[in-house]
Amino acid sequence: MKILKIQALRGPNIWSIRRKNLIQMRLDLEELEQKPTNKIDGFRERLEALMPSLIEHRCSEGVRGGFFMRVDEGTWMGHVIEHVALEIQTLAGMDTGFGRTRSTKDEGVYNVVFSYLEENVGLYAAKASVAIAQALVDGTDYDLEADIQKMKEIRERVRLGPSTGSIVEEAVAREIPWIRLGSNSLVQLGYGVNQMRFQATITCNTSNIAVDIACDKEETKRFLENSSVPVAKGDICVDQEDLERTIDRIGFPIVIKPLDGNHGKGASINVKTMEDAIDGMAHAKKYSRRVIVEKFITGHDFRILVINHKMVAAAQRVPAHVVGDGQHTIAELIEIENKDPRRGYGHENVLTEIEIDRDSLDLLDKLGYTETTVPKKGEIVYLKSTANLSTGGTSVDVTEMVHPENIFLAERISRVIGLDICGIDVMAENLTQPLQQNGGVILEVNAAPGFRMHLSPSEGLPRNVASPVIDMLYPPGKPSRIPIIAVTGTNGKTTTTRLIAHMVKNKGFRVGFTTSDGIYVQNHLLEKGDTTGPYSAEYILKDPTVEYAVLETARGGILRAGLGFSQCDIGVITNIQADHLGLSDIHNLDDLARVKSVVVRAVKPEGWAILNADDENCLKIAKELDCHIAYFSMDENQPNVRRLSKDGKIVCVYENGYVTIKKGDWKIRIEKVTQIPLTIGGKAKFMIANTLAATLAGYLAGFNSEDLSLSLQTFIPGAAQTPGRMNIFNFRNFKVMIDFAHNPEGYLGIEDFLSNIESPHKVGIIAGVGDRRDEDIKECGKIAGRMFDHIIIRQEKHLRGRTEEEIINLILEGIQESNSEITYEIIPKEIEAIKHAINIAKDGTFITALSDVVTNAIDIVQSYLDRENEGVLKD
Repeated sequence: MKILKIQALRGPNIWSIRRKNLIQMRLDLEELEQKPTNKIDGFRERLEALMPSLIEHRCSEGVRGGFFMRVDEGTWMGHVIEHVALEIQTLAGMDTGFGRTRSTKDEGVYNVVFSYLEENVGLYAAKASVAIAQALVDGTDYDLEADIQKMKEIRERVRLGPSTGSIVEEAVAREIPWIRLGSNSLVQLGYGVNQMRFQATITCNTSNIAVDIACDKEETKRFLENSSVPVAKGDICVDQEDLERTIDRIGFPIVIKPLDGNHGKGASINVKTMEDAIDGMAHAKKYSRRVIVEKFITGHDFRILVINHKMVAAAQRVPAHVVGDGQHTIAELIEIENKDPRRGYGHENVLTEIEIDRDSLDLLDKLGYTETTVPKKGEIVYLKSTANLSTGGTSVDVTEMVHPENIFLAERISRVIGLDICGIDVMAENLTQPLQQNGGVILEVNAAPGFRMHLSPSEGLPRNVASPVIDMLYPPGKPSRIPIIAVTGTNGKTTTTRLIAHMVKNKGFRVGFTTSDGIYVQNHLLEKGDTTGPYSAEYILKDPTVEYAVLETARGGILRAGLGFSQCDIGVITNIQADHLGLSDIHNLDDLARVKSVVVRAVKPEGWAILNADDENCLKIAKELDCHIAYFSMDENQPNVRRLSKDGKIVCVYENGYVTIKKGDWKIRIEKVTQIPLTIGGKAKFMIANTLAATLAGYLAGFNSEDLSLSLQTFIPGAAQTPGRMNIFNFRNFKVMIDFAHNPEGYLGIEDFLSNIESPHKVGIIAGVGDRRDEDIKECGKIAGRMFDHIIIRQEKHLRGRTEEEIINLILEGIQESNSEITYEIIPKEIEAIKHAINIAKDGTFITALSDVVTNAIDIVQSYLDRENEGVLKD
């Protein structure tokens, strides 16, 4: 077997709109294409022995053991690999279950698709599943545990922590979109101007001053003391002299901990001798130059969580420990405890595995114990000096037991320090009595407190403490999204996108839009290039200044990674024509329509899909949509349009020279086509179609007819506004037009336009694109042969696996099939081809450069026009 390609899909995609996180692996089975599982001796037995848990996979049979039934009947290795990839993720603690395996037109080649929770783990699982399957085929041993441990390690390295993850899960439950910013725990909720950011449990609203105070334990203690909050007596020490002076004042027992520590690192508790105090100080100074020395307060360790100045949860924290049984050593008891299914590696489970460290050895030493000691039955042996869950501690929910006075105190502390999310550490006998009565004290106030102890306590009721965080960031009535209009199709995407963005801008919104020539915010070009994929869409949605997004969405990005957004308000398909066929398993128009339909299938239920009523492939898509649908057409009397109008559908049509919105029997005429500059006086029919699509999008977005009319009149085509889309440069004696047409349908649009142009000599500069089918390249040559008197063929770019000579020969074949009396010449470099066309131009010549790199062509022509305007143009 051979892996041809692995890619991660991160948004709505051709396999699923709802399941966004999928791995797609293109796999060549090679000789195994001829050997289904029932023809491989012992395969079922070896598979079941290695992964008995696959018995739970119901597969298409729909019953427990269904997958093994398929293996017995005989299934292909791609299907087996799909199930193995899912199961090894589950065994590594990431339970996921969606998969698809589909054959391609290449014999023995399959697309194996399966879901993932962590992308890097999914990518690893893809490779590992193939290796596992090969070992099973060959009958060789395989170390499955090594893969599972590796996937756990990858997950712990890349996953969101429990606190961050809980907030994201709550946001998802409320349909608030989220984007991970980088590889750490920094997360954006919402889009554009409505975004909020947080990292761990620090939000964009968290006061930097409050965090500084909380991180300075000495400053925190001073603030609390000055506010009559009970705190433990103590001081900050930097050397032994300070230590001795503080102990003289407060007496033993004491607690020693680093001033800048966290997670209980470097802490020593219940220190009773000067010798131990000196050792404890040395240990603490490994983590911080300054050390806190405080009176050791007997009692229990509690954490109170306050969010938005309201107490939401409280937990008693118990340090990691084992309970003796009179038979096993401490090391054996730890091993037994770690087998508790609630304990796991890192943060994978409710509890973390207990490990022996210096703190553990110190505590055992104080008891006169070692790891080989056998504790008495029922004896509790504490293994950590602090109760942090990250070191194996446990937690008991006590939220309902907190006395009202203590609630008042905790909420007041959050305001005294100024934290919107605040973890307060309390040492007291209980929280059922006011601390003033039972002698309890506040030990610390924590910025970015962990949520795990409240989300999944070892005992007691779990608390959804992420919910009040989302309530705080997005109170009722505050939106999290911005309007998104997504535009796809074969031709006209960029122009339609730009025109819609122009409409949005004219309505007073700060619009961000993506096109095949760059990313823009309010017409400011921020990134240059083909930016029609998911990363470019995400770029706009991450911009905190953007109020409205208009996103050109091309097939390539959808196939590579899915959409860059979870849903849109309006989705537009301009048309579906033959282009890019034969690539990425897209062989015909049905395949291409399946890709384009991802955009409109991602429209939210109350949103609108806009389809081309003149395109049968678009009409087919309408049958699978769960949103509102509107249509546009160049002919109001076309049968489909008449039927749609009769059914009360909203249709935008070109009628009697007007762009008109039609619903049932009534019409709203938006603007006369001859008054719309984009249509070049109504001569560019395909520009009229683009105008219809954009106008309908604006109308459904809630823009009134006057605003739409003004936008249509003020959208002036040209190199600045619509680069490479019928940009016409008027020289004194001839004209040059540059257009991005690069497929047969685009060429037909240019042919229609040129048929309305009076010119004695029409010159075309054309090129082929190597990743198109032979018939598409030839068809472009054939159309060019009909619409030009002279053709200049240039071919220096976009060979994409072909030779220059091969592409030129296909173009020439097409030209010859046009049966026209036409002259042609070959000038490989685009710059030289354009210069030559300008130099040979006669009076009235109309030069058309069909360029796939419009910027270069525009710059060249503009430089010639500038020179002519300066009166220095020479032959």
